[in-house]
Amino acid sequence: MKNGFQFTVYYILYAVLYVVSLLPLRVLFAVSDCVYVPLYYVVRYRRRVVRRNLEQSFPEKSHAEILDIEHEFYRWLCDYFVETIKLLSISEAEIRRRMTFRGTELIDEATRRGQSSALYMGHYCNWEWVSTLPLHINREDCLPGELYHPLRNAVMDRLFLHIRQRFHSICISKNEALRTIVRSCRAGRPVVIGYISDQKPKWQNIHLWMNFLNHEETPVFTGTEKIVKMTNHVFFYADVRRLRRGYYECEFRIIERDTADIPDFRVTERYMHELEKSIRRRPAYYLWTHDRWSRTKEEFDRRFYVKDGKVHERKKTP
Repeated sequence: MKNGFQFTVYYILYAVLYVVSLLPLRVLFAVSDCVYVPLYYVVRYRRRVVRRNLEQSFPEKSHAEILDIEHEFYRWLCDYFVETIKLLSISEAEIRRRMTFRGTELIDEATRRGQSSALYMGHYCNWEWVSTLPLHINREDCLPGELYHPLRNAVMDRLFLHIRQRFHSICISKNEALRTIVRSCRAGRPVVIGYISDQKPKWQNIHLWMNFLNHEETPVFTGTEKIVKMTNHVFFYADVRRLRRGYYECEFRIIERDTADIPDFRVTERYMHELEKSIRRRPAYYLWTHDRWSRTKEEFDRRFYVKDGKVHERKKTP
């Protein structure tokens, strides 16, 4: 953080949020309940986007059912905010009790074989708490981390880096991912990396369109798959469930043991299918505020073309 002003703002923000995080979660949930009302009814934070996403994703549901999901989503979103703040000071004992994992022995088994693990997950339930996974695996023999997209705001970027790395997870910038993974594997230390791969890709990075949540032409992010196949990760899906308020469970399921030679896009397609099943099970816990379907296949075909596996922009005619 080069700017002195940003440096000062960061420490002020950190100090304030740290003090807030010392409050018991039951008190923070009471704060969440209070925030929900103005966020939903006054600020109306991205309500139009959320409503459109829900209606288009679940056309079989009635208006009343959509409203129920919408209200539940905003209540959960407020909980997500306070739960994330709580990570600043929560003890190891308490987070172990509140964030549990199943299937970690499969990750340790892959590590013992010298094979890296790709943990695919989405913006579903509290993905920030999943960063505590290193507390539950044999991290002495592997490099535990998560692929990280640096935030534009330097203050928030530093804050989230601190939160996500507090329990021994290492945030790896997407620009350094392949280099870091290859270097670690060559040194005899497999990686265990979490990938949140349900982002909306940039136009030039769209190589696959899928039917996802009733949207027949959803552009999906395939960059993760390139890394996974190149380094032959074991492909896990991280299925996260909210057991009750303030308690989550993450189950790791092996989807593919060897990914190097499977057909292109198979990993991405299976991941998106698994994620959709999780969302349909309890829709309110997905991040509906993102406008994921703003890029259409029609516009892509009008503005771009694909040659030799690369996306090129069409020249504009005068």
